[in-house]
Amino acid sequence: MLIKGGDKHVNTFDCHPNEGIQMKMMKAFPDLNFIYQKEWKDGPLREAEILITYGEDLTEEIIEKAANLKWIMVMSAGMELMPFKAIEERGIMVTNARGIHKIPMAEYTIGMLLQYEKKLKLLMKNEKEELWDRKIEVGELNGKTMLVLGVGAIGGEVARLGKAFGMSTIGVNRSGKPVESIDHLYDLDHLLEAIPGADYIVSVLPSTDETKGLLQKEHFKAMKESAVFVNIGRGDLIKDEVLVEALDAGELSHAILDVFDPEPLGKGHPFWRMENVTVTPHLSSKSGEYLPRTFAIFEKNMREYLKAGKDFTNVIDLSRGY
Repeated sequence: MLIKGGDKHVNTFDCHPNEGIQMKMMKAFPDLNFIYQKEWKDGPLREAEILITYGEDLTEEIIEKAANLKWIMVMSAGMELMPFKAIEERGIMVTNARGIHKIPMAEYTIGMLLQYEKKLKLLMKNEKEELWDRKIEVGELNGKTMLVLGVGAIGGEVARLGKAFGMSTIGVNRSGKPVESIDHLYDLDHLLEAIPGADYIVSVLPSTDETKGLLQKEHFKAMKESAVFVNIGRGDLIKDEVLVEALDAGELSHAILDVFDPEPLGKGHPFWRMENVTVTPHLSSKSGEYLPRTFAIFEKNMREYLKAGKDFTNVIDLSRGY
C-alpha cells in the first residue's frame, strides 16, 4: 500500500501495522514513501532504501536485489535467520526491537512462577472435576532465589519483578558486570557455580554460537531437586533428550517451556504428556503493545537517519549477530 510520495522508500514486509500506526507514520514523515506488502516484489525492493521486517524471510538474494538498501529495521529481537554476511558486505545498517519484549516476557515469567507455586494447574483440574481439596500444599515466591541466564533488558525486568515479590536474584551474563536488580552476578564461564543456589532458573538467552547447546547434563545435575527451569529465550539452548532425561531422573522438579527447537513442538513429543513440564506456544513476548513499541523505536531512529546522525537505538553488531 502506497502511503505518500517521496524520494526515500520505506518498504515494510510481513509487518502490517494497523491504520492508526500507518497514519501516525504518515504524519510524522510526510515526505517518505511507505509501501506495505505481503511478499517481496522486485520493483519496490530495488527502490527501497529502508526495509521494515521481522527478518525471518530475508535471504542473500533479497539483499542483492535491494540495490538501494541502506538500513534494515527488524521488528523483533531474535535474528538468527538473518543473512548477516551479505548484509555486512553491503555495509547496510541493522537495528532491531530489543527491549520491547521486557514487559510481556517478565509478566509471563512471574505469572508462570506463581502458577507453579500456587498449584493453579491442579486447582483448575479439581475445579473441572468439582473436587474440594484444601490439603493442597501451596508455596510462595517470597524468599526464593531466582537465577536469570542472560541479564539484558528482558532478564533485568524479570529480576526487578522478582525482587518485588521478595525474591533473591542471581544473574549470568557474558561480562559479569553488575546489573540493577541482581544481587550477585556471574560471567558465563562460571555458570555451574551459580546454579546450585537457585530455586528458579530462567533463561532469556538468545541463539548464538556461544549459547546453542549450552546447558548440558552437568548443569541439571547441579540443580536442586526442587528447582524449576524456565526457558523463554531460545529452544536450542538445550537438547530435548538432555532435559527429558534430567526430569525423569528427578534432577529438577519442573520445566516451563515457551520455546523449542524446532517449532512448533511436534505432536507426540514427550513434553506434551509429562506431568512435570508446562508447555506454551512461544507467546511470552506477545502483547497488544508490540507494534506500537517497535514503531516508536523506528520513529526515533528515522528522525536520526534523516538528519544523518549517529545516535541510533539498538544497532546490531553484524559480526556477532546481536
